[in-house]
Amino acid sequence: MVEYRYLGRSALKVSPLTLGSMMFGNQTPDDVAFRIIDKAREQGINFIDTADVYHDGKSEEVVGRGIKAHRDHWVVATKFVNSRQKGPNVGGYSRKWVYQTVENSLRNLGTDYIDILYFHRAVFDAPLEEPVRAIADLIKAGKLRYFGVSNFRGWRIAEVAHLAYQLGIDRPIASQPLYNIVNRTAEAEQLPAAAAYGLGAVSYSPLARGVLTGKYNPGEAPAADTRAGRGDKRMHDVEFREESISIAKQIAVHAQAKGIAAADFALAWVLNNRLITSTIAGPRTEEHWDGYIRALDVKLDAEDEALVDRLVAPGHPSTPGFTDPGHPLEGREPRSGATEAEIIPLARSQRVA
Repeated sequence: MVEYRYLGRSALKVSPLTLGSMMFGNQTPDDVAFRIIDKAREQGINFIDTADVYHDGKSEEVVGRGIKAHRDHWVVATKFVNSRQKGPNVGGYSRKWVYQTVENSLRNLGTDYIDILYFHRAVFDAPLEEPVRAIADLIKAGKLRYFGVSNFRGWRIAEVAHLAYQLGIDRPIASQPLYNIVNRTAEAEQLPAAAAYGLGAVSYSPLARGVLTGKYNPGEAPAADTRAGRGDKRMHDVEFREESISIAKQIAVHAQAKGIAAADFALAWVLNNRLITSTIAGPRTEEHWDGYIRALDVKLDAEDEALVDRLVAPGHPSTPGFTDPGHPLEGREPRSGATEAEIIPLARSQRVA
């Protein structure tokens, strides 16, 4: 039986496992995706996650067809901000783009409402008030039910919550941080901020894009049929690090001694954090999904928690000094020694005097 949880301070209940659809519309054949969606629903999963940018909307299209017969069962989350198209107002925070991308997502999903719309990431040089106002208007129009943020640092979570309060609208109900055993940086700011401001935490990449399955070996090239072996750029930028691979091997040995799979242990560890409402598991195959759902039955103990703390310090990544290049730090703007293009621009309206 699935134990549903309230998402933040909202009255919306979601399953602790969210079906991620990043592979749908591309590496996962449509018929397999539909079987996974149906199986997940029968197992009690009611939360499904996609994004407008996943395979140029094809993921949304597959999700829409897969949930059509049971639309009201599902809490459907999608995202905006990113775009593979070119143009000054394609992507980003403008009211123009928010409206356009929501209409595109509604069409792709074949639905007349979206349950949760996430900011996919922060745009450092754009004001936050404009998209928050636009989202509020779309909620009033009945096209959105709620909104959330993804990859936002703690101060920006607080800023969005304050903006919503100032505008007289409901706060966001969800924050979506990257969080797993080999990248615990969300513990420092993102998870506490979400809890303080009433957002449920819906983490992603609990298996570090497959690293925590233990299938990779330190110092060895990845097999050609793996995500790393296929040259997944995002994985190589973020997750495929020597320290993480070594830690994953140690986790696998520990999990095997307990009679469970390394992936089950890694997923269960994420869900063992009370600040996590749900975590996104994105299967490529039906077998992958069968493994993910199994993790809901795994219970960890103090020894398990202590092992992870020894391997990766709380609030830190596995690799000293690592920062996700897709979400750079904002705290230094050199006065000299760097070109203007190399300095991250910050919206003056977002700075506190």
